[in-house]
Amino acid sequence: MTTAPHETGRTVADRVADVARQEEAEYSGGTPRPLRGYLATLGTYGGLCAALVGAARLTGATPPERVNAADLALITVATHKLSRILTKDPVTSPLRAPFTRYRGVTGPAELSEEVRETGSARHSVGELLTCPFCAAQWVATGFVFGLVTAPRFTRLAASVFTAVAGSDALQFAYARLEQAAE
Repeated sequence: MTTAPHETGRTVADRVADVARQEEAEYSGGTPRPLRGYLATLGTYGGLCAALVGAARLTGATPPERVNAADLALITVATHKLSRILTKDPVTSPLRAPFTRYRGVTGPAELSEEVRETGSARHSVGELLTCPFCAAQWVATGFVFGLVTAPRFTRLAASVFTAVAGSDALQFAYARLEQAAE
């Protein structure tokens, strides 16, 4: 008895899915982990990078041999600040709301939020949107590709976030000086 090609494909897909479920179960050790959501997030990031490379090629933009130290310092500080704004700022909480629950305030102008729905794709997106370390990868990618395709505008935008980060540091220093004076 021969198997129809679509049945063979289904059998292979079933086997792959079974192996993936087994690996997920072994990895998680009984704790729900959103591995499928993480895989989707990784795929989205890879697709975004491929699209950015394609857009750069279509516009004729070519990457530099290396990023100069001044640009690297600028986008490093800007990435830090924009990542914190996206993941912690009260004003950006509507972006996170579908994926998180409000828990309170954790510091000056920063919120504490809990990620919703353990083990789901929604959970993995929530982790990305509440983790400044995780979001930094995406933000830095945007800034770096911006330097390739629109360097002047990217430096301008990065300068805003870098200035805000510097202002934050001065605000904290001023507050400490006030406390010390009391």
